[in-house]
Amino acid sequence: MRVWIYAAGLALIGTGPGIAEAVDRSPRPVHRAFDAPETVGRASSSVLISLRPSLRPDTVGSATPPIDTRAENARFQNWIGAFKQRAIAQGIRADVLERAFEGVSFDADVIRRDRTQSEFSKPIWEYLDSAASDERVANGRAALQQHRATLDRIERRFGVDKEVVVAIWGMESAFGSYRGRNNVVRSLSTLAFEGRRAAFFEAQLIAALRILQSGDTTPENMTGSWAGAMGHTQFMPTSYLDHAVDLTGDGRRDIWSDNPSDALASTAAYLKHFGWTKDQPWGVEVRLPQDFDYALAQRQIKKTPGDWARLGVRGVNGRAVPDHGKAAILLPAGGHGAAFMVFDNFRVIERYNAADAYVIGVGHLADRIAGGEPIQAAWPQGDRGLSFTERKEMQQRLTARGFPTAGVDGRIGPKTMAAVRAYQVANGLLPDGYASLGLLKRLR
Repeated sequence: MRVWIYAAGLALIGTGPGIAEAVDRSPRPVHRAFDAPETVGRASSSVLISLRPSLRPDTVGSATPPIDTRAENARFQNWIGAFKQRAIAQGIRADVLERAFEGVSFDADVIRRDRTQSEFSKPIWEYLDSAASDERVANGRAALQQHRATLDRIERRFGVDKEVVVAIWGMESAFGSYRGRNNVVRSLSTLAFEGRRAAFFEAQLIAALRILQSGDTTPENMTGSWAGAMGHTQFMPTSYLDHAVDLTGDGRRDIWSDNPSDALASTAAYLKHFGWTKDQPWGVEVRLPQDFDYALAQRQIKKTPGDWARLGVRGVNGRAVPDHGKAAILLPAGGHGAAFMVFDNFRVIERYNAADAYVIGVGHLADRIAGGEPIQAAWPQGDRGLSFTERKEMQQRLTARGFPTAGVDGRIGPKTMAAVRAYQVANGLLPDGYASLGLLKRLR
């Protein structure tokens, strides 16, 4: 599924399983490649969507040219021949290559999915309604209970809270009910052949072949999303090589099995590697005072909860937030929605996926699975996210008014948020840096 989301000033695409580390446009590494299947995992009687924001708006709004599958497959087979020589030079055995590529053909559907993007964005409150729906919470609690012994063991070994591991599992594959059915070698080789991100996908393909060569799985069992993300928690091959764990002790790191143990342990190992602090919240919903200085609501501005309390920032219970270390204030819908005090563990979840909405979705789902309350603040329900074209228009209009955004690319990042805030200050508006539809209308 592809769902546009608008979160914390960032316009991102949401999908099912599939974003990997080191997307070249992202300032920080994330766990997956780009996108994922239009899928859904079924749990009980209704459909649960695998939620995955991605970082690929560069092709939004462009026409998708027709694909001549027969001609492309002929070129693809020639590409495979040349690739095999490159793979052998990197240590992949010829017998592994022959088995992995047996019957592999060009996959036009993968290219269509890669090229097709939605123009419109989904507000964060709608995203969270799905990410932490009552049914997803109930299924998460059931999954936690069913696998409690394994999850307790994982928590003891890696020091990562089990509810967070379960929440990622729920977000990535609806607790294992949809893990992707695409042949990973076929998907990755098609994307590497297509060429727009050849280096990235060829590196993932080489990593996938190393997995096969190690004996952890077979080409037939190596299935995943159309973008190459695999298993219960949708690891890309390079992430698998770096972080996958054999918890069951059978000699294989089997993240594809119906038994989720290795996949869940691998997710915990990944979070531990990037600095997870056990028992530290990802974030806490807070109330801001009426005279709050919204210029302080920036990720680089961190204070202790005590310092924030002295500025009037308190938990929804009216008390100072417990001291879990320094934290920043995050306003995913600007000054008219929920506010969060976010700690270092927020940054760790970002390593899995850099979209703020995804991090909030995982964190809030984990809180709900553990028995926490829904988000208390009201969201600006009358608002909607800006489309890709509208975001570019806002950047153009801000720059023309003397508030430069350092480019017109349709991405609402720190420079555009700073330009929005400067415009708001100059015009006596709430300076929350939020690129809203109302602000665009005012610019018009």
